[in-house]
Amino acid sequence: MSPQNLSLSDSLHIAILASILSLIIYWLARDSRRVGNLGGKHVFITGCDTGLGNSLAKWLDKRGFCVIAACATEKGGQELRSCTSLSLKTVNLNLADSNSIARAVLFVTEETAGNGLFGFVSNAEGTAPVAPTDWLKTEDFCSVLDISLLGLIEITLKLLPLLKKAEGRVINLMNAKGLMAFVGGGYSLSKWGMEAFSDTLRTEMQHFGVKVSIVEHGFFMAGVVNSDVTKRNLLRLWNRLTPEIRNTYGEKYFVEYIKAQRSLVKRLCDSDISNVIKCMEHALIAKYPRTRYRAGWDAKFFWLFLSYAPSCLSDMLLRMTFPAPAASRRSAPEVLINI
Repeated sequence: MSPQNLSLSDSLHIAILASILSLIIYWLARDSRRVGNLGGKHVFITGCDTGLGNSLAKWLDKRGFCVIAACATEKGGQELRSCTSLSLKTVNLNLADSNSIARAVLFVTEETAGNGLFGFVSNAEGTAPVAPTDWLKTEDFCSVLDISLLGLIEITLKLLPLLKKAEGRVINLMNAKGLMAFVGGGYSLSKWGMEAFSDTLRTEMQHFGVKVSIVEHGFFMAGVVNSDVTKRNLLRLWNRLTPEIRNTYGEKYFVEYIKAQRSLVKRLCDSDISNVIKCMEHALIAKYPRTRYRAGWDAKFFWLFLSYAPSCLSDMLLRMTFPAPAASRRSAPEVLINI
């Protein structure tokens, strides 16, 4: 290679590196820009009785936002108001009831007093039976989809005029089951549906200045159902099975399935929910919020990796994690990995 060609090659490499560095610096500078005058802006959050919605409501209240927190129970609203400022308002909301949704939207409209809604954070989850699919009935899926998918879509559609007026933003919160379905039931269906709804909403609402973000988080203590509740739900489903289906699984499967679920959640759960709060806060106050946020090591690495990995790999890991039914054609019916 001649000295001239070597020089051209070096120049090309330098130009590429400089371009990449410039893009990184530009992205970091753009990502750090914030919206001004946050005080007095209204943010409506669903699912604020406990967990992530409750923590976010308290955090944004301290930051000076006018928070409207939707709670499923009057008790949840009272407890939240008792530890926040007077500017935080609560409203009862049942996402499975269209009348309740209409009343909540009217309350938000009156509270915003013609200024529009700056932010809407959807954080509602229906009671989700988590079990093998052939243990479930159609109504088990509907009980989740009515709240975690259809209810959220309905209230989002009714809030769009307020969001357009304020050129606000929508933040849809969902966990790792929106990245990969690994247990039966309607929960993953609802999250996958919200992913699709959020994507179409984002592209359509950008014409009106409304920004839509998805926060995909891993397993956190604040959002995990108590293991005793999970066990009771599984026992209820097990007891209603026909003798034929129950015999194909066997008593040993039932015991090992509960252990596998409990071990999986315990191993992946993180007690620090601050990463999720920071992502939701950035989606609200950033001048250019990201399309997707991933909070928690398992959401960033484990579940994201499995969602892109070949299906044969994810299927193998799940087979090694969960037990095999008594009538399974697998040669080793027991759990192969102690999580």
